[in-house]
Amino acid sequence: MNLTVKFFARYREALGVDLVKVEGDFATVDDVRALLAQRDGAEVLSEQNLMCARNEDLCQLDEPVSDGDEVAFFPTVTGG
Repeated sequence: MNLTVKFFARYREALGVDLVKVEGDFATVDDVRALLAQRDGAEVLSEQNLMCARNEDLCQLDEPVSDGDEVAFFPTVTGG
């Protein structure tokens, strides 16, 4: 399975890239996150409060993925 993974805000800054292509056997968005979190400098993806999207729709980490999907990770938004 081939996926495009995008990073936003401080995740993009921490990783130094705005997107990567990954290939593997993934069942869920969390499988993708777990693989990426093991890479050097990607510990930020292990945060408890990260947000994610699949094909530009917000989702939970247990969202199933399919070949060709786009997955995005971004920190939670706070404001005042």
